[in-house]
Amino acid sequence: MPELVQPTDDEARALARGLIDEARYGALAVNEAGTGLPMVTRVAVGTTPEGAPVTLVSGLSHHTKALKEDQRCSLLVGEPGDKGDPLTHPRLTLMAKVRFVHHGDSERDALAAHYLASHPKSKLYIDFPDFCFAIFEVDKAYMNGGFARAYELTAEDLGL
Repeated sequence: MPELVQPTDDEARALARGLIDEARYGALAVNEAGTGLPMVTRVAVGTTPEGAPVTLVSGLSHHTKALKEDQRCSLLVGEPGDKGDPLTHPRLTLMAKVRFVHHGDSERDALAAHYLASHPKSKLYIDFPDFCFAIFEVDKAYMNGGFARAYELTAEDLGL
């Protein structure tokens, strides 16, 4: 059987980095609190000033409760284009642990300002007391860059 994963090159790194930088939302997979069953939800996605993926979460949501119990997760980014088969468009699965940044944490205000630049409507709820940031500390990633373009990437490949 032929090797399905291609050697990671600069073109793959640039495509993966672009998928992170352009993402405005993604599919977040977590292990449900209490049961450990897999659960997927849609979340808004941005980046930290350093380029790490980040989302703003409510402490009332099921996925936040799950992440507080088990920080391991996956985040899928990359949207199909307007034409053609959706499975031919690039997408990136990030495998990570989250680190929470709460109100009062030293980095919170700079992170909030940076996040609001790309998600201005978040201004409506960003300061609610139950909201905090979840920064994705990426361990590795899998990218499908289109037909016959599968790659495994490290955090270093992604500039993280």
